[in-house]
Amino acid sequence: MNNTFFHPVSGFELPRFAGVPTFMRLPHVAPDHPRFSDVQIGLIGVPWDSGTTNRPGPRHGPRQLRDASTMIRAQHCVSGIRPYEAANCADLGDVGPNPVDIIDSMERITAFYKTVKSAGILPLTAGGDHLTSLPVLKALAQDAPLGMIHFDSHTDLFNSYFNGSLYTHGTPFRRAVEEGFLDPKRMVQIGIRGTQYDSEDYDFAKAEGI
Repeated sequence: MNNTFFHPVSGFELPRFAGVPTFMRLPHVAPDHPRFSDVQIGLIGVPWDSGTTNRPGPRHGPRQLRDASTMIRAQHCVSGIRPYEAANCADLGDVGPNPVDIIDSMERITAFYKTVKSAGILPLTAGGDHLTSLPVLKALAQDAPLGMIHFDSHTDLFNSYFNGSLYTHGTPFRRAVEEGFLDPKRMVQIGIRGTQYDSEDYDFAKAEGI
């Protein structure tokens, strides 16, 4: 049952520029915290962008989102919705990546999310480049392939970059389909731009029923 432990710190109690900048000013509840099993929705940072082929920087996303989210309010006065009374929400912290080893980082991410899944917690992730999705999907699809609604200008369905690099920010959903983490017939991609390097990703999507 929800209680005030899982409510965000009010701006009336502590200025928004003060205190620990967790997601939405929620409590930080790591897997070894005694209240971890009470969490229903867990916000997780994955500060990792080793799969990017263009502009780096998404690794700083979780920290910046935490800072920006201190402006969140606890209720919507017109609708009467009070989301933090509907579920126990908490900041579960960051997955510690290995910035110089893609495979090791993916294994660390998958292990963390398996712990979250085993506890019955619904994860919300802040990355991180798009390759972050692959190890997360691997953990969440332990029981069965997942469906996905994907908003992006890119399909992220390419087979490889730079003559054989299989794990990049442009390949995660290709790998997820091939490895059985995503059911392509339950995938919808919205906002994909018309111009691409070539039609490889489109051809794969059509062949798989995406």
